[in-house]
Amino acid sequence: MNTQLLLRAYELMCCVKYMAQTYDENRSICKYVHSTSRGHEAIQLAVGLQLRPYDYIGMYYRDESILLALGFTPYELMLQLIGKRDDPFSGGREYYAHPSFRSDGAKPTILHHSSATGMQAIPLTGAAQGVQYLERKGLLQAPEPPVVVCSMGDGSVTEGEVSEAWQFAVLKQLPILYLVQDNGWSISVSREEMRAMDAYEYAGGFKGLHRMQVDGSDFVASFACVQEAIAYVRRQRRPVLVHATVPLLNHHTSGVRKEMYRSAEELAEAAQRDPLPKLRSYLIYQLGIVEEILDEIDAQARARVAADFNRAVAAADPDPATVMDFEFVPTPIIEERGTRTPSNGQRVMMVDAALHAVEEILRKHPEAIFFGQDVGRRLGGVFREAATLAEKFGDDRVFNTAIQEAYIVGSTAGLSAVGVKPIVEIQFADYQFPALNQLITEISKSCYLTLGKFPVNMVLRIPIGAYGGGGPYHSGCHESVILPQRGLKVCYPSNAADLKGLLKAAFYDPNPVIVYEHKGLYWCKNPGTEEARTIEPDEDYVIPLGKARIALAADEHRIAEGFSLVVVTYGMGVYWAMHAARQFPGCVEIIDLRTLYPLDEPLIEARVRQHGKCLVLTEETVTNSFAQALSGRIAATCFQYLDAPVCCLGALPVPAIPLNMTLEQAILPSVEKVAAAIDQLLHY
Repeated sequence: MNTQLLLRAYELMCCVKYMAQTYDENRSICKYVHSTSRGHEAIQLAVGLQLRPYDYIGMYYRDESILLALGFTPYELMLQLIGKRDDPFSGGREYYAHPSFRSDGAKPTILHHSSATGMQAIPLTGAAQGVQYLERKGLLQAPEPPVVVCSMGDGSVTEGEVSEAWQFAVLKQLPILYLVQDNGWSISVSREEMRAMDAYEYAGGFKGLHRMQVDGSDFVASFACVQEAIAYVRRQRRPVLVHATVPLLNHHTSGVRKEMYRSAEELAEAAQRDPLPKLRSYLIYQLGIVEEILDEIDAQARARVAADFNRAVAAADPDPATVMDFEFVPTPIIEERGTRTPSNGQRVMMVDAALHAVEEILRKHPEAIFFGQDVGRRLGGVFREAATLAEKFGDDRVFNTAIQEAYIVGSTAGLSAVGVKPIVEIQFADYQFPALNQLITEISKSCYLTLGKFPVNMVLRIPIGAYGGGGPYHSGCHESVILPQRGLKVCYPSNAADLKGLLKAAFYDPNPVIVYEHKGLYWCKNPGTEEARTIEPDEDYVIPLGKARIALAADEHRIAEGFSLVVVTYGMGVYWAMHAARQFPGCVEIIDLRTLYPLDEPLIEARVRQHGKCLVLTEETVTNSFAQALSGRIAATCFQYLDAPVCCLGALPVPAIPLNMTLEQAILPSVEKVAAAIDQLLHY
C-alpha cells in the first residue's frame, strides 16, 4: 500500500468527520432522517478504494464512506441528504446514502437498495447469480471477472432473507463478497439481546462460504483483508464473508440519537477505537509523515465540506411537476402485433400456450432464464407448465430452487440489473406472501426511486384460483394484496391466446410484471371452461398490457331499449358470466380485463356509459377488494349515466377456501349466482 493511498484515506476520513459535525450542527436544515459512517469509515474506505468500474455493489444506509471512496463528492452526497433536485441518485426521492448508479466507466454499478435491514442480500446475490450466468455463457463484457459486493450491518444478519441469500450463494458458488459491519448495536438493541452468535460464527453454518475477520477500525488491516477477499472472489469465483468489527461513534440516525440509549462509559470506550486517530498515528509513527501535512489535509477537508454544504443548501429543489415520473419506464409493446389466429393454427390449452411462449422466449433470447420450485428437470412444474424446458435449454437456464419465495422474487432485481432477463414462478398464489417483502419493498419502488435507472425487468408467474378440492392453501385468489402497490404491472388472462400474448409482452416490458394464471383454466377441465382453449397465436403475437377485450357483445337493440348491462370481470369470472348470459340473450356484454394494472379504464367507462348498468365480478372476496374499488371508481366516473347502482359480486367473506368441494362451491361465485345478479340488475 503506497503513501498516497494512505493520505487519500486520511483525507476522506477527515471529510467524514466534518460532514457528521456539519449535519449535527445544522439539524434544522438536515431535517430528513440520515445516518453517518463515523466509526465505520476505515473498512468502508478499504472496500470503496479497491473496487473497479466493472464491479457491482449494494450498500446499506450507513455506507457514505464507500461512496466517497468511489469518487462521489461530499456535495453530491449532500444533495441527497437534503433532498435536492440534482441528487445524482434519486433526484430528491431517497434517503441519504441510498445510492443507485449505472457505471460511467470510472465507478462501479451501484444497485438500489431500501432501508429495510438485510433486504439487499437477496438482490445482490441475484446480481452475482446473473454475473455467473453471463460469464459462463460468454455474454459478459468486462476486462476481468467482476466482483459483487453486498454490504450490511450485523443486525441485519438475523433476518431470514439473509439466510436465503447465503444458502443460494453457497449452493451455486457465486462470486460475491458479503461485508458485515458489526458495531454491536441494532438501533438500541445490544449484541447480547439480538443474537446468539456474531455473523462470522453464523456464517460457519453455510458450507462453502469462505470467512474472514478484521478490526474494521484499522484502515491498514482492513485494506489488506479486503484486498485478499476481493482477489479470492475475482479468482476463485466463490463467495466470501468479511466480518469487520467497528465502533459506532455517531448516532444510529439523526432521529435516534446515541444519548438516548448508550451510557457515557460505553461511548467513551467506543471513542478509543476511532479509525481517524488510528490512521493518523500510523502515518506519523510508522511512515514518518509530519503532522503539519496531516493538519493541512484536515483543514482542506474542513473547508471543502463547509463549501460543499453551502452549495448544497442553495441548490434547487425538485420540480413538483415531476413527482409522477418514473413509475415505469416505457415499454416497446404498445399495440397488438402478430397473428392471433393463424389459419393453420391448432387449438391449445392455456398451460400449453404458456409453455410454448416461454420456450420461444428462451430460444430467441440467450439472456433469458426461468426458475422456481419444481419447474426444472424431472417434473417441469406441478402443473406441467414447464415440461421439457430444462431438457431443451439446460439446467443453467431452467432450474429448480429451494422453497425460497423471497429469493425467487427478490433475486430478479439483481439479475435484471446486470442484464439477465428472469422469468420466475411461485407455485400457488397462497404462497406469494413470503415474497411480498422483496416484491413491494425492493422491486416495485426501484424504478421510481432511481429515476428509471433500475427498472426490474422480470416476469413473475403465479398459478391462482380454486380448481376443485385444492383446499385452503392452494385455492386462494389474492390479487388485491398486490394491486394497491404502484410500480408493478399485473395480468390475469382467461384463455390460451391471451396468456401467450401477455407473457410475451410481459417479457419485453422492462418493468416488473406479475402474470396470474388460473389453475382451473389451465387444462379446461372445469365445467364450462372449454373456450379457454383457443387457436394458438404465432410466435410474434403480443398484447399490450392495459388493453381489455370484449368477450361478449350485447345486441344494439337491447342497448337502445335500455335492457342491457355490462359485466366487468377477469379469469374464471369470464366463464361464469358467459354461461349466465345465455339466460338473457343479447342483454349482456362482457369485458375481459386481461390486465388489472394498468387498467383499460377508457373501455370500461365507455361501455358502462353505453349500458347504464354494470356488474363487477371477481373470484375474490368482495370486501376491500380490487373489484370493490373498481366498482367505486365506476360509480364515481359514470354516475350521471347509471340507471342502477354498480353491483359487485365475488366469493363469500371467509378466511380460506375449505377442502370439501361442496363447501368450496358454496363460497365461490357460480353461473347461478351471476345469473341472479344479472336478473336483478336488468330489472332494477
